[in-house]
Amino acid sequence: MPIPVPEFALVLLVGPSGCGKSTFARKHFRATEILSSDFFRGMLSDNEMNQAASADAFEVLHLVCAKRLAAGRFTVIDATNVRAESRKSFVEIARKYHAQLVAVVFDFSAEFCHARNQQRLHERPFGPHVTQHHAADLRRSIGRLEEEGFRRVTVFRSEEEVNAAKFVRYPLAVNKRHDCGPFDIIGDVHGCLPELLALLEKLGYTVRKTETGWDVGHLAGRKPVFVGDLCDRGPDTPGVFRLVMDMVRRGAAYCVLGNHDDKLLRWLKGTTTKLTHGLAQSAEQFERESPEFRESVIEFIARLPSHLVLDGGKLVVAHAGLTAEMHGRVSGKVRAFALYGDTTGESDEFGLPVRLNWAANYRARATVVYGHTPTLTPTWENRCICIDTGCVFGGAMTALRYPDPELVSVPAERAYAESKRPFLASGGREPTVLDTTPQNSGLTPTARQEPAPDLLDLADVTGRRTIETSFAGKITIREENAAAALEVMSRFGADPRWLIYLPPTMSPVEASPLPEFLEHPAEAFEYFRREGVERVVCEQKHMGSRAVVIVCKDEDAAKRRFGVTGETGIVYTRTGRRFFDDVATEAGFLELIRTAITERDWWARFGTDWFAFDGELMPWSAKAQELLRRQYAATGSAARAALAEVNAAFHRFQEPSKDVARLWGRFTAKCDNAEHFVAAYRQYCWPVESVADLKFAPFFLLGTEGKLYFDRTHDWHMQTFAELCLPSPLAGEGSERVRGEAVPPLSVNPSPVGEAPPPSPARGEGKTLLLATPYRVVELADTTQVDATTQWWLDLTNAGGEGMVMKPFDVLSRGKRFFAQPALKVRGREYLRIIYGPDYLMPENLTRLKHRAVGSKRGFAAREFGLGLEGLERFTKHVPLRHVHECAFAVLALESEPIDPRL
Repeated sequence: MPIPVPEFALVLLVGPSGCGKSTFARKHFRATEILSSDFFRGMLSDNEMNQAASADAFEVLHLVCAKRLAAGRFTVIDATNVRAESRKSFVEIARKYHAQLVAVVFDFSAEFCHARNQQRLHERPFGPHVTQHHAADLRRSIGRLEEEGFRRVTVFRSEEEVNAAKFVRYPLAVNKRHDCGPFDIIGDVHGCLPELLALLEKLGYTVRKTETGWDVGHLAGRKPVFVGDLCDRGPDTPGVFRLVMDMVRRGAAYCVLGNHDDKLLRWLKGTTTKLTHGLAQSAEQFERESPEFRESVIEFIARLPSHLVLDGGKLVVAHAGLTAEMHGRVSGKVRAFALYGDTTGESDEFGLPVRLNWAANYRARATVVYGHTPTLTPTWENRCICIDTGCVFGGAMTALRYPDPELVSVPAERAYAESKRPFLASGGREPTVLDTTPQNSGLTPTARQEPAPDLLDLADVTGRRTIETSFAGKITIREENAAAALEVMSRFGADPRWLIYLPPTMSPVEASPLPEFLEHPAEAFEYFRREGVERVVCEQKHMGSRAVVIVCKDEDAAKRRFGVTGETGIVYTRTGRRFFDDVATEAGFLELIRTAITERDWWARFGTDWFAFDGELMPWSAKAQELLRRQYAATGSAARAALAEVNAAFHRFQEPSKDVARLWGRFTAKCDNAEHFVAAYRQYCWPVESVADLKFAPFFLLGTEGKLYFDRTHDWHMQTFAELCLPSPLAGEGSERVRGEAVPPLSVNPSPVGEAPPPSPARGEGKTLLLATPYRVVELADTTQVDATTQWWLDLTNAGGEGMVMKPFDVLSRGKRFFAQPALKVRGREYLRIIYGPDYLMPENLTRLKHRAVGSKRGFAAREFGLGLEGLERFTKHVPLRHVHECAFAVLALESEPIDPRL
């Protein structure tokens, strides 16, 4: 006897002990599908008959059952289940996970079951009263199984029926995973037959009317998928049904149920239904149709699934959308959500249901395509897209090509109805041209996004993460790194709405073979030559802290673009923390930059009301005061004090021996090294009493409204900022330039070879906050330029400067295999004392330090650079905040990797 069961179901075996449930389960179901109460008692107590372990056993059984149903697994419960209260928990679990409930009942007498138990007395050492109680409980509740929620109930009353049973699993109507398309998913039709025919033809279908119906086909084998709402408001609802029904019956199309279709079905069946929301037009049109056609429409609508899962689960089509946990499930809640979406039960000022934006919290990998709510332009949000563009209201009829993706639309011939909720502008308008550029992966377009929802979810930044980037491909974030980043970001991070970019780490050059250097420009030049780079830009490395500056024209601009109120910008570190603890200091800093931008008329020149800069903020002591005091100053002071005592002791020797003299010389060198160490870190310090004591050297224009600047050369960036850093064109000593006059091209050249350039701004000098960075453009094939730049570096570092940063001339420069490093730092001999300690240049130490590997550091630099670029690109294209923030968060996570911090 074949017994049909759905492919996704929770099956309860119901019957007294000894009725044969376990034997039956082993015969008909896979071992992994069966959850036996005896098994869990044995697992927890080593005795399957230990009734004292039953409570714990069922607790674990319920947990495993829930996990299996959450994963969409067919599950069988092998327990007596003869009492309604014992079945109640399974009914609740099945409802929670939208699983079909099936009961298989063994209605055998107590005497029969006891006799079977007697045959295995060593396993079932209990008397006949047990099976008598089970049988009595079963008789009391067997008639109420369907009321409890069981969709299918099969009752066996003899061994012959049990032996003849054969379970046949059938796929749910929503399961079309085997069909991989390609598809053309068509938005709400609402009786607009002329527009539907025009759209099909535009999609490449041949459409021909025949005596019996329609002949619709596509040479490429594409298949339409209708998102429902075929009826109401439009001019020819019966004609739409004739076309769609014919295609679906021939297997040439799919269709899901819409809420208007469901209401039409109730009217066609004679159920009292209010003729509102366009049903009156459909009713009038169907009154003219034959009873046979109306019956065929009833049958067609009644068979429509609530949604469809296609292409191996990668695509879901539902009329009003569907959350991830409902995909491929069938229940009343799933049906209601698919038809009406997520509603509050309230009505808005237009008398229409208040709908919640379920797509904002969608996190699954499947693409969800839906309609239901008219929108002028289809917009993607978290792999979800609404393609109802309000054809019946005078908008357009739209289709999404899958898996391309491409949006195709045709305008409505006219407005057939007036929407209660405002849809088109006064007088109507042509449908918006649709942007179909895919974003990163999957089917997510980037342009024309809705304003980024100001909502972050913990699930987006925990566990193992994989982020798709345009520059660096897939970047994986390990779970432990994400946890470390979450700790830092949650405790110290700035408002995430500002964190559109975190600067990448920077790799040093390989160790120099020269005996007196750990780092030297020669290795940087050679690296870029190997990568095929022809020109590089060498920038002086400032003695400060990396800072990202975002400055808005005013509070309105900050609120509009960043969603932040009461602020006009931010200055933050490369770890996402606010640079200034004092609000007034930050505000004063931003105002000075805003003034410079305004005086240069950059707001109009760049067509923006916000700027994002990457640069260096000096002095280092302004941010690292505690680090300097506790680590560097303490080391210097202790070394100088201790070594002074040691050298004083050596002076007591009248005629030191050769060994003592050698030791004395060694400690004299250590004393000199300590003095050099103190001098090195003091270069980074000067008193800061106000904003006027700070210097900011911007070196990269990250972005403005709708624009990134990674396509410009580093030379362009340096020239541009050199202009910004000039004294005010409106006022200043000796300045006669007035607003509107052209600013001549600038070149910030270093000091001539042989003349040491200043390593940093002189303390207390300078009247402007902004500082232009000296740099050189070097042709790598020109040895004269290479040698001159090397000498420039020597002059700079001998004067106490930190060194230089070497970058490819083109910001995005393709190397032999991947993109070349975005930058390499070449630090000077004296500066490296701060990093490696006062005595690092001693031969025995330097030899050991030269055995270092920079490969991992460069890998992180490339990935972090790719993440930074990706985050900025997403922000300028108005994608939701969480997609932007995950890039900045990932940079911080990579920073927690255990890599030598001295590199």
